[in-house]
Amino acid sequence: MTERIDQIIIGIESDDKVLLISVAARMAGMHPQTLRQYDRLGLVQPGRSSGGGRRYSPRDVALLREIQRLSQDDGVNLAGIKRIIGLEQLVADVQERLAAMQAELAEARQRIAELEATTFPRRDLVPMSRAQTALVVWRPRRSAADQP
Repeated sequence: MTERIDQIIIGIESDDKVLLISVAARMAGMHPQTLRQYDRLGLVQPGRSSGGGRRYSPRDVALLREIQRLSQDDGVNLAGIKRIIGLEQLVADVQERLAAMQAELAEARQRIAELEATTFPRRDLVPMSRAQTALVVWRPRRSAADQP
């Protein structure tokens, strides 16, 4: 039955909160009351229908399966699971920010390369063929009052 439900939801985006609690519980291999408890503990955040019923996404179901695996197979308590989930989310956020910054850096480097490849003449820059060694002495003009 779970395989059939999995096949039906293939067209649903992984973040769409459309699954009833009974369907999500069946897909995750849990009792609906367990899902309610996990919601109260903040392990999973289902959406809400207009009537207040919980709605789960396929991503929520995958998270529920991971919670079950950590609890049953690895012996991690719920507080530890909540910490693991929080840290994994933090890592995902940092990786996303890093990717954005790397893209921004690549754009900046490309822009620098484009500017360096720009040929003269530019109106605001004057090319110098060689280094200047001349010394220029500046003297202020004397006013009429300063003249002898």
